[in-house]
Amino acid sequence: MSKSTNTTGKAGAPLERKARSSAISRRLALVAPLALPLAMQAAASAAATQAAIDDAALKELLARAEAASSAFVRGDMKAYLDLIEIAPDFTLMQPFGGPFSRGFDRSPKHLAELASYFQGGTVRMELVQAYASGDMAVLAVIEWGHGKVGGLEQEWPLRVTLVFRRENGKWLLAHRHADPLVHKISLEQLSVLAKG
Repeated sequence: MSKSTNTTGKAGAPLERKARSSAISRRLALVAPLALPLAMQAAASAAATQAAIDDAALKELLARAEAASSAFVRGDMKAYLDLIEIAPDFTLMQPFGGPFSRGFDRSPKHLAELASYFQGGTVRMELVQAYASGDMAVLAVIEWGHGKVGGLEQEWPLRVTLVFRRENGKWLLAHRHADPLVHKISLEQLSVLAKG
């Protein structure tokens, strides 16, 4: 006696699943080439939503940075800290040279020392270049400063790089690098500086 294959009931279930699976696979094979460009477009759209800083926000960030630098060189540390939010992992490369520092000491003693060292100054920022990507913004500027620093009153132009990182919608100052080499120096002068 020969066995017949029943395509219904329990014996037929695997065949039906296989036929359905095969049909789904064919549909996916037809749709997959269309899905990739749509997924790429969605990813690009999401990236645009998280786009870097726009021109208006960039101008506002530059204006805040300029006002903060002016507050700093006139010794108004409260205004400085009200204008610029400093990241916990902030790094500073001072125009005086030496090793870089991490963090920002907000102790009353340190703020009082800064306030007495920098007095009566102003700063005008000249934007050289701005770079922005996602949650990072970099401002390369010349700070045209004037004021009394450590008892010396004069012009204090600085080449400055400011790196901002956006966290929870706020731009935090993550890095500042400043040097006084706005005016060209000779190789001999550079050699003396490099030797320390």
